[in-house]
Amino acid sequence: QVQLVESGGDLVQPGGSLRLSCLASKSIFSIGGEGWYRQVPGKQRELVAVTTSGGRTIYADSVKGRFTISRDNAKNTLYLQMNSLKPADTAVYYCWTVVRGSEYWGQGTQVTVSS
Repeated sequence: QVQLVESGGDLVQPGGSLRLSCLASKSIFSIGGEGWYRQVPGKQRELVAVTTSGGRTIYADSVKGRFTISRDNAKNTLYLQMNSLKPADTAVYYCWTVVRGSEYWGQGTQVTVSS
C-alpha cells in the first residue's frame, strides 16, 4: 500500500506563488506516472500537471507557463510550483500516482487565491 500526503496549500493573493509538496510512503515516483489534479465543489476533478512513465510532462492549458511539476526521488517527494496565481486556481489539489496498474491519491490540500 502507498500513502501520499500533500502539503503547502494556503490562502494567497492573486499574482502570488505557492509550492505544493507530496510525500510518498515508498519510493514510487518515476515508476509509473505521477502528477497533480484539482477539484472545486460541483465540478469534476481535472488534470493540472502529470508526468507519464515515458517521461513526457503534460500541463493543463490554463496553467502552462505558470506551474511546474518536479520531483526529488531521494526524498520520495513530488512538487508543484505555482506562480502568477489567479482566483480561478482556487481548488483542492490532489497528488496522484499509478504503480503497476494501481492508482493512489492523496487527501488533498486547499489552495485559495483571493485578495
